[in-house]
Amino acid sequence: MSDMITADLVDLDLSADTKEAAARALAQRMVALGRVTDLEGFLADVAAREAQMPTGLDGGIGIPHCRSEHVTEPTLAFGRSTAGVDFGAADGPADLIFLIAAPAGADDAHLTILSSLARQLMNAEFTAALRSAGDAAGAAALIRGEETAAAADTTAGTTQGTPEGTTERSPEGTTEGASEGTTEEARDTGAVSAAASAEAAPGSTGQDPDERGRPFRIVAVTSCPTGIAHTYMAAESLENAGREAGVDLVVETQGSAGFTRLDPAVIAAADGVIFAHDVPVRDKERFAGKATVDTGVKAAINRPGELIGEVRGKAARGEVTSASPGATPVERGGATGEGYGTKLRKWLMSGVSYMVPFVAAGGLLIALGFAIGGYEINKAPSVMDHFVWTQADSWGALLFQIGGVAFAFLVPVLAGYIAYGMADRPGLVPGFVGGSIALTINAGFLGGLAAGLLSGAVVLAIQRVPIPKALRGIMPVVVIPLISAAVVGFLMFVVIGKPIASAQSGMTDWLNGLSGANAILLGALLGLMMCFDLGGPVNKVAYTFATAGIAVASPSDSAMKIMAAVMAAGMVPPLAMALATTVRGRLFNAAERENGKAAWVLGASFISEGAIPFAAADPLRVIPSSMVGGAVTGALSMAFGATLRAPHGGIFVVPLIGNPLLYLVAIAAGVCVTTVLVIVLKGLRKPVTGAAAQGPGGADPAAPTPGAKQPVAA
Repeated sequence: MSDMITADLVDLDLSADTKEAAARALAQRMVALGRVTDLEGFLADVAAREAQMPTGLDGGIGIPHCRSEHVTEPTLAFGRSTAGVDFGAADGPADLIFLIAAPAGADDAHLTILSSLARQLMNAEFTAALRSAGDAAGAAALIRGEETAAAADTTAGTTQGTPEGTTERSPEGTTEGASEGTTEEARDTGAVSAAASAEAAPGSTGQDPDERGRPFRIVAVTSCPTGIAHTYMAAESLENAGREAGVDLVVETQGSAGFTRLDPAVIAAADGVIFAHDVPVRDKERFAGKATVDTGVKAAINRPGELIGEVRGKAARGEVTSASPGATPVERGGATGEGYGTKLRKWLMSGVSYMVPFVAAGGLLIALGFAIGGYEINKAPSVMDHFVWTQADSWGALLFQIGGVAFAFLVPVLAGYIAYGMADRPGLVPGFVGGSIALTINAGFLGGLAAGLLSGAVVLAIQRVPIPKALRGIMPVVVIPLISAAVVGFLMFVVIGKPIASAQSGMTDWLNGLSGANAILLGALLGLMMCFDLGGPVNKVAYTFATAGIAVASPSDSAMKIMAAVMAAGMVPPLAMALATTVRGRLFNAAERENGKAAWVLGASFISEGAIPFAAADPLRVIPSSMVGGAVTGALSMAFGATLRAPHGGIFVVPLIGNPLLYLVAIAAGVCVTTVLVIVLKGLRKPVTGAAAQGPGGADPAAPTPGAKQPVAA
């Protein structure tokens, strides 16, 4: 810790009145020592982390923190505020503020040190000593662990550890440093609530709720978006409350420094589980079959005793999770209370996201096969029967045939992972089976969608059937795969397969018949969709529609035109933002100009997400401008008759494009249109001058909003 905080990084008279100003004041000390290279970029990362979840803690503590590419080495700055700064804690402003800066590639040793500090913040004696510290060097030494809390109190000449005029505070569920003989009720109200809940629970006998002659056992998992502070503070808080409540409590911290899985024997012996997390718990299925409390990480910091009491009550009532994980992959990554429409979109996106790598790999291999062996390569014999090492045609045939095998997985993977998003791993077997049947009966992409949704629904229905406890162990590996695959296979072969195959055939015929104005309008529509949400659901619908058309050995000319239009339109937004920051840089802040440099490469590579930082910072100007440019490019690409056999690659697959020069003209036209519109719209914005231009704490109002400049750690 000695190299992480020094007296120069301590401000015992922090005068900031907002969290932005406090972060700026402490960050400036880091900049002065060369620990942070770009003040504005670092503060944008801090703000983005703060937007995910407030970093204020009960007990008067604020811990703004992030991992950032602008940090050269792990650094900690400390500020003490007399007036207090609001960091979103339930009990009011924070007077102890710790700004934690971790580099993008911080090593495990430094992150472990930071986690140790986070645990110390749950120690009331430690925080009281910081409140009483008389000089910056002493406070830094205390944080580094070179001076004990008791020594600091003695040095300050206090017995209570609280400076005159301030009120001693500690996070709920931690001790106040009471002397020996102080009652449990006076020391920890959170622990009292846990003990009271345990005593009140039916069949409970305090430490032995099930009368097995041993304390109640709890395993817990804590995790937060950056995995630096809240993860470890929650663990310390739970462990303290567990000791006060007389339960055996073991915590698995899933932080940035990695995590060590709990011993399966410890999990098996546990009576209950507490999940305190703001990111999905890794390997959550290990804890199935236990009484479970699932909450946010700050709840474990602020009211650990209540959580312990809650899990004990559930165990006493026999409320346990099912043998399969209680939430699907989509639900674990989403917000509670989402509507069916939102979940349906996420289920479909789950399948598409797993399918896209197969599309990219297979499509590019096929395109390379054509480039090396010519457009007759699809008629070459199997390389198992004929392969000559010195012939280019043989290598072209090899690449083409490998790509064809990869493409054959598209529909099964789509269906399998739609079902996975709905029902977790039990949905994979019927999903893949249903997707393969969709290929067999020529139901194609539409059949894959239907098979995935059917598979997930069938598995969810089976899981709702009450099962004897003795059979639960074989349900996920025998019963559910057997029944669900049989039901989905029957429905796909006998009931819905033929109508879907007919619909797929009709859509293919319609695409093949597109020409003239109809094709141009379709290109404009696809361009609008590609630029609407820049890699989001609407963008993925257009992209999946295009790739489905070329995912065959001999795609139609219309399908290849659609693929060309989609890729061209998707390249427009990042390229236009890059051009705009180059020709009119004064309309963009420093962070956006830096992002503009990367956007050249991202746009050229057909990565629409390169424009997201600009769209997030100024959506009302950037998104409409991008949509207009994308529509122009899509329409021109279709009008020029450009074709594309590869599903990805950007300018790097231009040699594989039909009419490549006109194709590049279409892209250039859309980029110019979007660039002009963005510059005009931003130029019409009313300028802000003077102090107001800096915003609270000196923040640039044109700076990316949280999420605009993506932090290194989520």
